Amino acid sequence: MATKPIIILVGPSGAGKSTFLEKVLGDYTQFRDIITYTTRPMRKGESEGNPYHFVTRERFEELIQEKFFVEWARVHDKYYGSPRNPIEEAWLQGLAIIMDLDVQGARAFKKEFPQALTVFIHPPSIDELRRRIVERDGGAPKDLDLRLENAQKEMAVSGEFDRQMINREFSQSYAELKKMIDELLKSS
Repeated sequence: MATKPIIILVGPSGAGKSTFLEKVLGDYTQFRDIITYTTRPMRKGESEGNPYHFVTRERFEELIQEKFFVEWARVHDKYYGSPRNPIEEAWLQGLAIIMDLDVQGARAFKKEFPQALTVFIHPPSIDELRRRIVERDGGAPKDLDLRLENAQKEMAVSGEFDRQMINREFSQSYAELKKMIDELLKSS
């Protein structure tokens, strides 16, 4: 099966991956987002299928056994995984794929789909990352220190990924991402 491009946005929670993904989907009709699965609780403003399929730990573990996922990982004591079928369906429809994954997920996905372009998104600083997480979650989450510690570990391995960018100011950073996407689409 001929495949279209896959772009994986990688980075710590709060770096801006979801915001970039939403903007790309609004600007590029040839991209499809693959909705991933999680066992974490819904946040305010989320619903089933937006931004995740929310399932119980038991159901997630059944899906692992059924080989339903391209990749899955346990992050902050919650499971996250990318379903296989929607990727194949997108390609049958002639669509490219864009996803946002954490470091573990991106590593596993890249093993399965080595042609994927991985773009690591850095926050401008740990202090700014802290501010973004607190603002997004409506206060400091219980696991904020753990998330920030994990963010530093993820940033330390960012060189593993194909491209890197710092999300200082959204419109400038998005222009940089858009340039990468346009180059990828031209070559596919």
